[in-house]
Parts: sequence; C-alpha cells; structure tokens
Amino acid sequence: MQSRTWLVQRILKRRVGSDWLGVVGLLSCVLAAPLGLSAAEQTSAQMVDQGSFGVFISGKRVATETFSVKQGAFGSSITSEFLTESGVEKASQTSELQLGPNGDLKSYEFRETSPGQAQAWVLPNQEFLTERFSKSPQDKPQEQPFLLPASTSILDDYFLVQREILAWRYLATSCRQEKGQLSCPLNKAVALGTLNAHSRLSMLVEIAYAGREKVNIRGAERELIRLDMKTEGGNWTLWLNDELKLERILDLDSNTEVIRD
Repeated sequence: MQSRTWLVQRILKRRVGSDWLGVVGLLSCVLAAPLGLSAAEQTSAQMVDQGSFGVFISGKRVATETFSVKQGAFGSSITSEFLTESGVEKASQTSELQLGPNGDLKSYEFRETSPGQAQAWVLPNQEFLTERFSKSPQDKPQEQPFLLPASTSILDDYFLVQREILAWRYLATSCRQEKGQLSCPLNKAVALGTLNAHSRLSMLVEIAYAGREKVNIRGAERELIRLDMKTEGGNWTLWLNDELKLERILDLDSNTEVIRD
C-alpha cells in the first residue's frame, strides 16, 4: 500500500491543470484518511468536507451555516444552509452549487425562506451564464445574462463555504508542493472572476498567500495557512488548516468573524 505522504507529493508535484477541485478534494481526503487505506479506497470517499461555521459580530454569535462538499466521478456538489440565531432578525437561506469534474459551473441555486421568498438559478448557456430569478415562487422568473465563462466562481452572500471553494481554486492553480510543504508565491495576488447571484453582480476577487501564521481560536493557538482576499465589497482574511479546510474568516471593517464549529 502507498502512504498518504507519497500521494500528497504526487498530487502537488506539479502545477494543477483544469481539474483543480478534484485534485484539492483528493488531497483533503488523503490527508484526513487513515494510513492503512489503499489509494483506491481513499479516492472513493465522496465527502470532501462537512460541518458548520459560526458567524460572530463583535464577539456575539449571530448566525450558523451548515454545509457539505461532496465529490464524485461526474463532479462536485456543495450544499449550504444559513440560519440566524434567536434574538437576531430572522434570515434563512439555502444553496446548492453543482460543478463539473473540471470545476466549471454546472448549476447554482439559492432559495430564501425568510424574511422573503426570493429564489434564483444560474446556468451556463453556451459562452455565457444566465441567471433566472424571482422575488417569490408565485412571480414569473426574470432572466439576466452575464458575459462570463462557466469557469467563473460563485461567491454569493450568506454562503461562507463558497469562500473555501474559491480558496481551493486559488491553491490548486497557483501553488505546488516543495519539500513536503505547500508552496505558494508570497503576497502575490491572483485575480479570479466571481458572480454574486443575490446581487446579480460580477467582480474580480484578488487572493494572495500570506504565509503561515499562528492564530488563537477558542483559546488554543494553531498554526494555519493564511490567505488575503480583496473584493469590491470589502477585504477578508482566511485561515486554512493543513488539510486545506477553512477554519476562520475575519473581516475587520465590519468586526465580523467566522469560525468552524
């Protein structure tokens, strides 16, 4: 049997091609899998990541996102549910993002059940994307085209796991492994195209690797991978663990912190 160290070296030996989500998903499974499993058994695992994120504003928990990331032979599925806590204005949103084996968009859907009942779908249509949306299930859907390729990343409101997916795209296309460690160009920003379906706006997001950093999470100090994300709507700092799973997000401008439960 081959060890996970050999597999990690094989996966990140070179710059990743088009199947970026598959490679990063495989890497996450390999790092998390017991050493006794064969490569075939490791890669057959369908759950890449699952769990929940707590959203805190000024130290108070205001919302929770529950998510899952699954990978199969025909692509990946990312589902999410966002709910505010009691005592906060009620908001409930769900989303489902379907990606092809190469990471391109197959479909995206979000539904709001509170305070409104808005819903939207984003689908590739030849050389561009089309969004169909309505304020309620009773309304006739409207359409808006975007001159964006299917490789565009969805980066919607509420759904924080989509930041993890975008971080994976950056890591898989911009980094490599050197001497057993993840190696990325330090502080060199890479621009990635995104679409916010709630706002029906496209924008470029710049992501840069800022090295490894010791971070205190719930009273315990941990050394994590830091990524700086700059957007038109604000700047975020992301920290990922060595399994490339998102552990923390910080937005200093709004005093918002997101922590994996």
